[in-house]
Amino acid sequence: MADIKRIGRHLLQHRWRERRDFPPKVLAAIEAAIKAGEATHSGQVRFVVEGALDGAPLFRNQPARERALDIFSQLRIWDTAHNNGVLIYLLLADRDVEIVADRGIHAHVGTAGWEKICVEMETEFRAGHFERGVIKGIEAVSRQLAVHFPQGGGMNELPDKPVVI
Repeated sequence: MADIKRIGRHLLQHRWRERRDFPPKVLAAIEAAIKAGEATHSGQVRFVVEGALDGAPLFRNQPARERALDIFSQLRIWDTAHNNGVLIYLLLADRDVEIVADRGIHAHVGTAGWEKICVEMETEFRAGHFERGVIKGIEAVSRQLAVHFPQGGGMNELPDKPVVI
Protein backbone atom coordinates (compact mmCIF):
# COMPACT_ATOMS: atom_id res chain seq x y z
CA MET A 1 0.00 0.00 0.00
CA ALA A 2 1.37 3.36 -1.00
CA ASP A 3 2.17 5.83 1.77
CA ILE A 4 -0.63 8.43 1.63
CA LYS A 5 1.55 11.19 3.15
CA ARG A 6 4.25 10.55 0.55
CA ILE A 7 1.73 10.59 -2.30
CA GLY A 8 0.33 13.88 -1.05
CA ARG A 9 3.81 15.39 -0.73
CA HIS A 10 4.67 14.37 -4.27
CA LEU A 11 1.38 15.56 -5.74
CA LEU A 12 1.78 18.94 -4.05
CA GLN A 13 5.40 19.34 -5.14
CA HIS A 14 5.30 21.90 -7.89
CA ARG A 15 7.79 22.76 -10.62
CA TRP A 16 8.27 26.15 -8.95
CA ARG A 17 10.30 24.42 -6.25
CA GLU A 18 12.75 23.04 -8.81
CA ARG A 19 12.97 26.42 -10.53
CA ARG A 20 13.43 28.22 -7.20
CA ASP A 21 16.12 25.91 -5.83
CA PHE A 22 17.79 25.17 -9.19
CA PRO A 23 17.51 28.26 -11.42
CA PRO A 24 19.67 28.47 -14.58
CA LYS A 25 22.52 30.16 -12.67
CA VAL A 26 22.72 27.28 -10.17
CA LEU A 27 22.50 24.66 -12.93
CA ALA A 28 25.37 26.42 -14.74
CA ALA A 29 27.47 26.36 -11.54
CA ILE A 30 26.74 22.64 -11.12
CA GLU A 31 27.76 21.97 -14.72
CA ALA A 32 30.99 23.94 -14.17
CA ALA A 33 31.71 21.90 -11.02
CA ILE A 34 31.25 18.66 -12.96
CA LYS A 35 33.59 19.90 -15.71
CA ALA A 36 36.20 20.98 -13.15
CA GLY A 37 35.98 17.67 -11.32
CA GLU A 38 36.25 15.64 -14.52
CA ALA A 39 39.45 17.52 -15.35
CA THR A 40 41.02 15.68 -12.38
CA HIS A 41 39.86 12.14 -13.16
CA SER A 42 38.75 9.81 -15.95
CA GLY A 43 35.35 9.11 -14.40
CA GLN A 44 31.96 10.43 -15.45
CA VAL A 45 29.66 12.33 -13.09
CA ARG A 46 25.99 13.13 -13.75
CA PHE A 47 23.64 15.14 -11.54
CA VAL A 48 19.86 14.69 -11.76
CA VAL A 49 17.24 16.54 -9.72
CA GLU A 50 13.64 15.40 -9.77
CA GLY A 51 11.00 17.49 -8.04
CA ALA A 52 8.54 14.69 -7.40
CA LEU A 53 7.50 11.31 -8.69
CA ASP A 54 4.29 10.98 -10.63
CA GLY A 55 2.28 8.26 -12.27
CA ALA A 56 3.29 4.63 -11.82
CA PRO A 57 6.53 5.28 -9.86
CA LEU A 58 4.56 7.30 -7.30
CA PHE A 59 1.58 5.00 -6.94
CA ARG A 60 3.69 1.88 -6.64
CA ASN A 61 5.63 3.75 -3.93
CA GLN A 62 8.98 3.53 -5.73
CA PRO A 63 11.79 4.36 -3.29
CA ALA A 64 14.28 7.08 -4.27
CA ARG A 65 17.06 4.49 -4.49
CA GLU A 66 15.13 2.39 -6.99
CA ARG A 67 14.27 5.51 -9.01
CA ALA A 68 17.96 6.50 -9.03
CA LEU A 69 18.87 3.06 -10.37
CA ASP A 70 16.30 3.48 -13.16
CA ILE A 71 17.74 6.87 -14.10
CA PHE A 72 21.31 5.50 -13.92
CA SER A 73 20.25 2.96 -16.52
CA GLN A 74 18.18 5.35 -18.67
CA LEU A 75 21.07 7.83 -18.92
CA ARG A 76 23.47 4.96 -19.69
CA ILE A 77 25.84 6.01 -16.91
CA TRP A 78 26.83 2.36 -16.61
CA ASP A 79 28.11 2.44 -20.19
CA THR A 80 31.56 4.01 -19.60
CA ALA A 81 34.84 2.53 -20.75
CA HIS A 82 36.22 2.04 -17.23
CA ASN A 83 32.96 1.34 -15.38
CA ASN A 84 33.44 4.54 -13.42
CA GLY A 85 30.24 6.49 -13.99
CA VAL A 86 28.54 8.06 -10.97
CA LEU A 87 25.01 9.45 -10.66
CA ILE A 88 24.12 11.95 -7.95
CA TYR A 89 20.31 11.92 -7.76
CA LEU A 90 18.18 14.29 -5.70
CA LEU A 91 14.46 13.64 -5.18
CA LEU A 92 13.26 16.97 -3.78
CA ALA A 93 9.84 15.83 -2.52
CA ASP A 94 11.50 13.17 -0.34
CA ARG A 95 14.57 15.32 0.43
CA ASP A 96 16.60 12.27 -0.44
CA VAL A 97 19.99 12.08 -2.16
CA GLU A 98 21.14 8.83 -3.72
CA ILE A 99 24.50 8.10 -5.31
CA VAL A 100 24.63 5.24 -7.78
CA ALA A 101 28.11 4.25 -8.92
CA ASP A 102 29.23 1.79 -11.55
CA ARG A 103 31.06 -1.29 -10.34
CA GLY A 104 34.57 -0.01 -11.18
CA ILE A 105 34.45 2.91 -8.75
CA HIS A 106 31.96 1.35 -6.32
CA ALA A 107 34.46 -1.45 -5.61
CA HIS A 108 36.86 1.19 -4.26
CA VAL A 109 34.47 3.51 -2.39
CA GLY A 110 31.69 1.18 -1.22
CA THR A 111 28.22 1.91 0.06
CA ALA A 112 29.45 3.55 3.28
CA GLY A 113 31.63 5.99 1.34
CA TRP A 114 28.77 7.07 -0.91
CA GLU A 115 26.37 7.31 2.03
CA LYS A 116 28.73 9.68 3.83
CA ILE A 117 28.65 12.03 0.84
CA CYS A 118 24.83 11.81 0.67
CA VAL A 119 24.49 12.70 4.36
CA GLU A 120 26.75 15.74 3.93
CA MET A 121 24.68 16.90 0.96
CA GLU A 122 21.37 16.35 2.77
CA THR A 123 22.68 18.43 5.70
CA GLU A 124 23.32 21.36 3.33
CA PHE A 125 19.89 20.92 1.74
CA ARG A 126 18.11 21.00 5.11
CA ALA A 127 19.76 24.40 5.63
CA GLY A 128 18.44 25.54 2.24
CA HIS A 129 21.87 25.51 0.59
CA PHE A 130 21.09 23.53 -2.55
CA GLU A 131 23.84 24.89 -4.79
CA ARG A 132 26.51 24.49 -2.12
CA GLY A 133 25.27 21.01 -1.20
CA VAL A 134 25.36 19.74 -4.78
CA ILE A 135 28.75 21.26 -5.50
CA LYS A 136 30.20 19.79 -2.28
CA GLY A 137 28.82 16.41 -3.33
CA ILE A 138 30.31 16.69 -6.82
CA GLU A 139 33.67 17.67 -5.34
CA ALA A 140 33.59 14.73 -2.90
CA VAL A 141 32.71 12.28 -5.68
CA SER A 142 35.41 13.78 -7.88
CA ARG A 143 38.02 13.37 -5.12
CA GLN A 144 37.19 9.67 -4.94
CA LEU A 145 37.37 9.31 -8.71
CA ALA A 146 40.68 11.22 -8.84
CA VAL A 147 42.22 8.80 -6.33
CA HIS A 148 41.05 5.65 -8.08
CA PHE A 149 40.76 6.82 -11.70
CA PRO A 150 43.20 9.70 -12.21
CA GLN A 151 42.97 11.74 -15.38
CA GLY A 152 44.53 9.88 -18.25
CA GLY A 153 43.64 12.12 -21.16
CA GLY A 154 40.44 10.22 -21.92
CA MET A 155 37.42 11.70 -23.61
CA ASN A 156 34.32 13.04 -21.91
CA GLU A 157 31.90 10.14 -22.43
CA LEU A 158 28.75 11.67 -20.92
CA PRO A 159 27.22 15.17 -20.89
CA ASP A 160 28.12 17.39 -17.93
CA LYS A 161 24.85 19.33 -18.01
CA PRO A 162 22.57 18.64 -15.03
CA VAL A 163 19.24 16.97 -15.75
CA VAL A 164 16.02 18.39 -14.28
CA ILE A 165 13.07 15.99 -14.35
